[in-house]
Parts: sequence; structure tokens; C-alpha cells
Amino acid sequence: MTSSSDLEQLAEIELQKEEEEEDEEVQRSVTDRPSAPPSSSVSSDSSHPYYDVARHGIIQVSGDDNYGRKLIIFSSCCLPPSHQLNHQRLLQYLKFTLDQYVEMDYILVYFHHGLKSSNKPSLKWLREAYSEFDRKYKKNLKTLFVVHPTNFIRIVWNIFKPLISHKFGKKLTYVNYLDELRDHLNYEQLIIPPDVLRHDEKLRAAQKGGPPPSVKTPPPRPPLPTQQFGVSLQYIREKNRGAIIPPVIHQTVTYLKEKGLRTEGLFRRSARVQLIKDVQKLYNLGKPVNFDEVGDVHVPAVILKTFLRELPEPLLTFRVYNQVQEILSVESSLRATRCKQIMESLPEHHFIVVKYLLCFLHMVSTESIVNKMSPSNLACVFGVNLVWPRHGSISLSALTPINIFTELLIEHFHAVFGSRCPPGQVTP
Repeated sequence: MTSSSDLEQLAEIELQKEEEEEDEEVQRSVTDRPSAPPSSSVSSDSSHPYYDVARHGIIQVSGDDNYGRKLIIFSSCCLPPSHQLNHQRLLQYLKFTLDQYVEMDYILVYFHHGLKSSNKPSLKWLREAYSEFDRKYKKNLKTLFVVHPTNFIRIVWNIFKPLISHKFGKKLTYVNYLDELRDHLNYEQLIIPPDVLRHDEKLRAAQKGGPPPSVKTPPPRPPLPTQQFGVSLQYIREKNRGAIIPPVIHQTVTYLKEKGLRTEGLFRRSARVQLIKDVQKLYNLGKPVNFDEVGDVHVPAVILKTFLRELPEPLLTFRVYNQVQEILSVESSLRATRCKQIMESLPEHHFIVVKYLLCFLHMVSTESIVNKMSPSNLACVFGVNLVWPRHGSISLSALTPINIFTELLIEHFHAVFGSRCPPGQVTP
């Protein structure tokens, strides 16, 4: 039987072999250039408590996946040489990031490409990291995707096997090519370092014995007249006899108001993926949905978040994104007033739907002693589903103002929304 020390030595040998092969590949290709870490506004925010680590872009939060689970990314290629990074600080920063999301279901994506002898944390550090990630962190982790695994990864996994529970082991999924992630995640939301994209292209070219074929995107199909997901508020209103509140929002809010307000962790839990797809299909075909028959209060909760996330334009509209990002520069005592000004600048239809939804979220927050969903907790869940930039993904540092803005809307609902009452206003 191979000892742990033998496996560690074998892992080091494998990593060195992989580095040598990578170096040879780079020398053969004169077009390659080292790339910078993924852009993130954290890099320019020296006030960030972990600025020394965050500036490298190693850890990113990429919004939610298709089923409302937070996506957190760790990119090995962004690790600087070990002498330039305090790995204990890296561990603290990882915990600091996860602490914001571990009470809800989340997914980790680990990009392995770029790990080298010069930048890798020690196996002792990995053991310490695993032991520090207690049940609080492991319980709601739904899947750990390891992208572009190598023999080094498989050997390290064998080293750790005695420490890892069978239940946690089942959460590991190896992903050989980036395209495979499309089956599981909202691929467009992922923040993928350029180095990883190039590495994936090389792997696919090697697999097929030639350069990767260009992917032709088929023209989008026109939406069904009954379509509810992925179409604009205006489209839904026109196809639903002028309904001010989209049917999906109205029906999920009505059901949750009656049967979900006191459910602990409402909006933090995911539901069976196939069940969510089935309910979406019913809505898109214009067929009735009976949540009593589904028998899981988390299904309408996920459906509501999914509907918001799939809108072509966010409910708060693209044009307020920069204003939301500036909320931290407003004096604390004036922030609710600033939120009111921003909300009152929304187009009328958007304002009516936002007010309806936020009224309901305020109701949920008033039951937080039972459901544990305070305005702050709800903001972490809903912020990224209410507003996002027109181009690109939401960076980790951009989440803070989004969450604070959303928390203000929920906590100060009456002050923010009370004075504007359009003629078509509807309440939950």
C-alpha cells in the first residue's frame, strides 16, 4: 500500500512533469503571451480588508447559476509566486468570501490550470484548509467542479481520501473541457481567466488533431406567445391581456405569502433541477402550475429568482447600475433618500413591478425571527437578480454596493416607495 509521504512525492513529480510539458508547449507557440488576472474592481479598491489577496483575482463570485445557487470561482492561474502571497491570508479571504454565502446553497468552480511548483500552496496548507472548512461550509456546497484535472489532482485526492467523507466526495465533479460546464451552469456568467480559455482551446485542438472548429450559434427562435421566461416585461404584458404584474411573479408571491413566510431559509435553498425545468416549461407553454401539488415551498422561491434572473433587462433596468454602485459614497443617513430618488426614476411599469416585489420581500423580512431572512440576508439573495451591468459579469467588489442598495430597499420599503403610487399599482 502506498504511504501518504510516497503519494506526496508522486504528486510533486507529476506537477513538475506537467510544468515541463506546459513550458515546452509555450516555447513551441510564439503567439502565446502571459495574461493578466481577470479584471476586477477589487484591484483598485485598496480599502478592501483583504486587498493584498483580492487584487490578484484568485477568488471571484459570478452571481447565481440557473437554479439560484451562488457561483464562487477559484482560479489557480491567478496565484502569484508563493513568496508574494501569504497563504494564511488567502485561506482567511476564502472564508471571508464564503461566509457571505454559506447559509444558502452554493457551487464552487476550481480552475486547476496554472498551478505550478512556484505558486502552489503546500499540502500541509491544504490539509489545514480542509479541516477549517467545517460543516457550516460543506453542508450547503452542492457541487465542486474541478476544471481541467490532471494526474496531480487525482493523486492529491487519494492523499485526502481518508479525511473526506463519502457524502462530500460525491459532490466532486471533474470537468475536462469548459463546454461541459454549459450542462450545469450559466456559462455566460462565469469569470474565466484568458489563460484558462487558451488552455481549453489547446486541449480541444489536441483531442481532435487540429484547431478547434468555430462554433456557429444558431439564430434564436422567436418566443412562444405564452413564453414567460427570458422575455421582456413588455412582451409578457402584451401577451397576457395587459397584466401589470407578470403571472410568474404574481403566482409565486401569492403562494409564498400564504404558505412560505415562516419557512426557515426561504430563498436560500435550491430545489431539484428537473423539477424547476418542468415548472418553467409549464409556464412557457401557458399551462397551469399548481404549487400545492409540487409539495416543496422552495420550488416557487427558486422559480421567482429564476424568472428575475432570466429577464433580458434587469428589473431595476441597466441604466441604474452605476447609480447603485455609487451608493457607498452617499452618507449613511441619506442613503434611503437616494434609493427613493433612483426608484422614482424608473419607468412606470418597472416601478410598479419592483414595488410589488419589494413589498413582499419586506413582508418576508418582518418574519425574520422565524424564517432567518433579515433584509441583509434577502439582499444577498436578490441583489444580483435585480440589477446587473449591461456588459460583463458582476465583480466581487461590485456585490457590496448592490447588496447594501437592495437591503435599503427592503428595510426602508415604506420610505422608499410610499410616495409614488401609479394608477396601475398592485399590492401583494
